[in-house]
Amino acid sequence: MLITVSVPSLLRDCTGGNVKFQLDALTLQDALNQLISSYPLLRVHLWTETGQVRKHVLLYYNDTNIAWLEDLEITLQPGDQLIVFQAVSGG
Repeated sequence: MLITVSVPSLLRDCTGGNVKFQLDALTLQDALNQLISSYPLLRVHLWTETGQVRKHVLLYYNDTNIAWLEDLEITLQPGDQLIVFQAVSGG
């Protein structure tokens, strides 16, 4: 199933200049695995060394933060989206 993935422009250097692209995956977990497989430079920006989503990163499946999901083996549907938000701070 093709889904649309959106990443912040700050991370476009990790995705070959793309801020919106498609991935072909069967489940949400598969999509996350393919995201890192297709764009390995994203791993360090999105996940810790222990495989947890970094505190300043939010990953949304459609309108749901994946941190709120009990299971990532959700079957994807046409029109689904995976959206990466990255908090930016400064002072």
